Amino acid sequence: MQVLEKAMSLGKRALNEYESKILMSAFGIPVVPEKTALNVNEAVAVSEAMGFPVVVKALGSTLMHKTERGLVRVNLSSSQAVLAAATAMAAEAGSELEGFLIQPFIQGKRELVAGLFRDRQFGPVIMLGLGGIFTEVLSDVTFRVAPLTQSDAREMIGEIKAGRILDAFRGEAAVNRDALVQTLMGLSRLALDHPQVSEIDINPLLISADGSVCAVDALVVLKPEIESQNFLPAIDPYAIGSLFYPHSIAFVGASAAIGKWGHTLFTITAGRGYKGEIYLVNPKGGTIANRPVFRSVAEVPGKIDLAVVTVPAAGVLDLLPQFKAKGITNMLLISSGFAEVGPSGKRLEEELIQKAAQNGILVIGPNTMGICNPHIHLYCTGSHVLPEPGATAVVAQSGNMGTQLLAFAEQQGIGIRAFCGSGNEAMVTIEDYVDAFEKDALTQTVMLYVESVKNGRRFLESCRRVGKKKPIVLLKGGQSQAGNKAAASHTGALSSDSRIFDAVCRQAGIVKVERSMDLLDLSAAFSSLPLPRGNRAAIMTLGGGWGVVTADLCSEYHIAVPELSPELTEHINTILPPYWSHSNPVDIVGESDMTIPIRIMEALMKWDGCDAVINLGIMGRRILAGKLAESISKSDPTYSAEFLAMMGEKLLEFEDEYVRHIVGLMETYEKPVFGVSLMKECQDKTVCRVNDSRYKGVFYESPERAVKAFSRMVEYRTFLER
Repeated sequence: MQVLEKAMSLGKRALNEYESKILMSAFGIPVVPEKTALNVNEAVAVSEAMGFPVVVKALGSTLMHKTERGLVRVNLSSSQAVLAAATAMAAEAGSELEGFLIQPFIQGKRELVAGLFRDRQFGPVIMLGLGGIFTEVLSDVTFRVAPLTQSDAREMIGEIKAGRILDAFRGEAAVNRDALVQTLMGLSRLALDHPQVSEIDINPLLISADGSVCAVDALVVLKPEIESQNFLPAIDPYAIGSLFYPHSIAFVGASAAIGKWGHTLFTITAGRGYKGEIYLVNPKGGTIANRPVFRSVAEVPGKIDLAVVTVPAAGVLDLLPQFKAKGITNMLLISSGFAEVGPSGKRLEEELIQKAAQNGILVIGPNTMGICNPHIHLYCTGSHVLPEPGATAVVAQSGNMGTQLLAFAEQQGIGIRAFCGSGNEAMVTIEDYVDAFEKDALTQTVMLYVESVKNGRRFLESCRRVGKKKPIVLLKGGQSQAGNKAAASHTGALSSDSRIFDAVCRQAGIVKVERSMDLLDLSAAFSSLPLPRGNRAAIMTLGGGWGVVTADLCSEYHIAVPELSPELTEHINTILPPYWSHSNPVDIVGESDMTIPIRIMEALMKWDGCDAVINLGIMGRRILAGKLAESISKSDPTYSAEFLAMMGEKLLEFEDEYVRHIVGLMETYEKPVFGVSLMKECQDKTVCRVNDSRYKGVFYESPERAVKAFSRMVEYRTFLER
C-alpha cells in the first residue's frame, strides 16, 4: 500500500486519520466519506461544497486524544462556525497540525469499537466491542486471533454482552451484520498482509438509523521494526510416545533414604507392577533395597530406554556425555534449580537443552513431577497415585496439580491414558504433547493444566486440529494479576492476557473450565458418554423440587427443557400414577417399584424430542436403605438380620442392573445420560464401568455438575459442526 510505504519511508509511527481510512477502505472496511483541507480557508470551502452540517477535525499523525484537546467539532452548520472552529483548532494543535478533515455530520445512537493489536504470544488479535465513551468503562469486548473465519466474526458479534443494541432499537433498524463481518474480516486480512501495522483503533464504528455501519474515527499505529521470535523446534510425536513405553529404566541419583526423590520414584515404579528392567545408579555404589547400585550408567549391563534423573542441577550437564556413550536417548529430568529460579538457572537450562539436542537426547522437564502410563503399570511420579488404565491423557505444567488430578481420577474411576508433569518444558512443550495425542490411538480425551504456552500460534493451530478429532479440556492457571505473578515465578514464563487466551480456546474448540474438579467432570463425560447432538434435555427425578432446580440450572447454562410430546405423556401415564408431573422434568413421585426408573428412562431415550437425559436420585438409594435397616435392627426385632441384609443386596443388584441398562440405551440411541446420585459413600465413583461396552455410567454428586458437563459437551459439538 502506497500510504504505508510513504509513512514508513518518513519514519512515521502512526498514520493520520485520513491515511488510516484510506488503508482500511482498501480492505473493505466501510468508512465515512470525507475530504482534507490544508488550511483554515480551504476547510471553509470544502465544507461549503460538501454541504452543512459538517464535522471538522484537526489532522496530524501525532495528534492523539483529539476530542479531549478540542480538536474535533461536530454539527457545524455554517461557514462562520467552520471558520471559528478551524481557527481555534489550528492554535491548539500548533506544529502538529497537518491540515483538516471534513466529514458530513452523521448521526447514530449506537457506537461500537473495533480494531487489532499484536499479542506477543498469539500474534494479530482482532477486537470488537461496545464503543464510544463506554469502551474503557464497561470493557464489553470480545477477541479472536487472526486469521478469522466468517464463523469467528459472527461469533464475535454474538458475544457482545450489550448485543441487544444490534437489533432493532428505539425506532432504528437492526445493524447490518454482514457489514460488521466485512469489517472484522477486513481487519484480519490487513493484519496478515501488513505486519508493520501494530495497532488499529476504530472508535466509534457508528451504526446509523438505517443499520448501516461506518468507521467515523480511526487510528493506525506502525511498528517499523518487526520482532522475530525464536521458538523451540517441534518434537517428533512418535518419539514422545515411545518415551512412555520404556523396556528399561535407570534411576540416576537413586537413594536409600525415604522421602528423597531418588527413593520415592524408584519404589513406586518397582512396587506397582512395572515389568521392565530397573537399574539404580549412584556414584557411591553399594546396594539399595537389596538391588545392586551402579556407579555410572556405563556400568549398567543392559540397554537403558529411559533415564530418570534426580541429581542436583549443577551435575546434570556432566551426565550428557555418559548418556550419549550408553545410547540413552530419553531423559526424565526431575531435578529443579533451572529457569524457575531466575536468570542463572535459565542460562544453565538453555545450555543443557542445547547440548542434549546435540547428543540426540530427548528431555522432559526439568522440574517435573514425573510420568505415568497405567497401560503398562508404569507409575513414576512424586506422589503415590495409581489411576486405572483409560483413554484420558493428562499433561500438567504444575506437577502438584497434576498428581492431585490423578488422585481424583483414581478415586472417581476415571481411566488415564498417560500423564506427564511437563515442568519447565525446556525441550518438550505443551504443543508437542498435543501433537502426540493426535497420533496416539488410545487417547480419546485430552486434559490440560496450563499456565503458559511457549508458541502461541502453534498451540492454537495444534489444538484446533486435534480438537476436531478429540475433545481438549483445559484449566488455565494465572488468570488473575496475582495468578500471573505466581505463574511467572513458578514456571519461569509469563502468561498471556486471559481474555486473549479465552479467545484462543473458543477458536480452537478447547473446552475451558474454571475449576480443577470441572476437569475431572468433563473428562468423565467425554471419556464415558456419547456426544449429544443438541442441547435439549429430558429430566427424570425422584422428587419434584430437585427437578425444578435442575431445570433452572439448564436455563442458566443454555440447555433447553422441552415439553413432552402428547404421545410420550400418554405412554408415561401407563407407568406412573395419575398424580405424576405430566411435564418435563418427569417426577416419578418416589415410587418404590424398581422397574419404573428403567421403563421411564427407556421411554425418554426413545423420544426424539431430547438429546440427553439427566436422571436424579435413582442411584444411591441403597445408602438410605442401609441406614433404614440399621434403625430397624435396633428398634424392631421382628425383622431378621438376614432379611435386612437382603434389602441392601437387592438395591445393590438394582443399581448394577440400572447402570447396565443405561449403558445399553446409550449404545442403542447414541444419547448421553447424565446421572446425579441421591447419596454417595467414599468408595462410590463417578464413573461406573460395564464390561465389553464403549460407554460407561456417569453419576455426579450434584445437578450443577451434571448440567455443566452437558452444556460443555454441547459447546464442543457446536465447535465440531462449525
